[in-house]
Amino acid sequence: MKLAVIEGDGVGREVIPAALQVLDCFDLPIEKIPLELGLGKWEKTGQAITDADIEILEDCDCILFGAVTTPADPNYKSVLLTIRRELDLYANIRPLKPIKGIKGATGNTDFDILVVRENTEGLYSSIEEVGENEAWSKRIITRRASERIAQVACEYAARRANHLTIVHKSNVIKADSLFLNTCRDVAHTHNVIHDAMLVDAMAYDMVRSPEKYDVVVAPNLYGDILSDLGGALVGSLGLLPSANIGEKQAFFEPVHGSAPDIAGRGVANPIAAVLSVAMLLDWLNRPEQARIVREAVETSVNENIKTADLGGNSTTAEVTEFLVYYVQSNS
Repeated sequence: MKLAVIEGDGVGREVIPAALQVLDCFDLPIEKIPLELGLGKWEKTGQAITDADIEILEDCDCILFGAVTTPADPNYKSVLLTIRRELDLYANIRPLKPIKGIKGATGNTDFDILVVRENTEGLYSSIEEVGENEAWSKRIITRRASERIAQVACEYAARRANHLTIVHKSNVIKADSLFLNTCRDVAHTHNVIHDAMLVDAMAYDMVRSPEKYDVVVAPNLYGDILSDLGGALVGSLGLLPSANIGEKQAFFEPVHGSAPDIAGRGVANPIAAVLSVAMLLDWLNRPEQARIVREAVETSVNENIKTADLGGNSTTAEVTEFLVYYVQSNS
């Protein structure tokens, strides 16, 4: 199996090597293909990602990605959007599950939400113009994309509590009615219990009563915002992994950004990247190894081996050392 490894910018260069140390504990037959993408490459070459990079990624089975810094420059080509679009990684999977020993902004730890986000269209379609006095972006919703993301969401719901919440804003944005009705049709077909929530009401209710929700399916922008809100509920963006899934390939990344304010200081939280490795192991149909990684993370927190974002004073290296030791001892 070929795994493309993209550290990217900022703390990506610290958390991805940490995650790879954990993955290497299992001695799997993985060929790692390193790639430099992101702001650093753009500053050196004028391109953050090239067609040649895409060809390399197309030849890989999956990708482990750190983070990129995106400058406010209309000539900058988004690395993430380009990869998702070119490889058709249409399903963004973001679990929101508290880790024992960590309380989020509300103190509520009684929830386990899976956000399933459409990943290829909506307001992230990259069809836009920015002028001196006017700027516009074109939002695209299609039946095909809505059907296939609803299909993924229903498959997850069927394996969990069999409840799906469809997020929309069709009372104001009429294009959302296509997403809403298509998701309802798919849920009916799969006999999945489902309801719908306006995105603003959903944000409010996720804070008040996150335990009410199981699988949440949403268009691109809404899913992005709600899953980041979930970071506050869980306790830190540094705890949130994610997967971008297509028909043949998958892309795994921590939800947090490049965090340039702490980059290079050795205090970045590697847990989101490590939990992204756990999702990679699930995708490879290695649930036992994935369980060990998640158990290692929970144990590290309970042993108070935590970075500053979790209220501790451990370094990236110290957290990584513990995780590697635990995984090696329990594999």
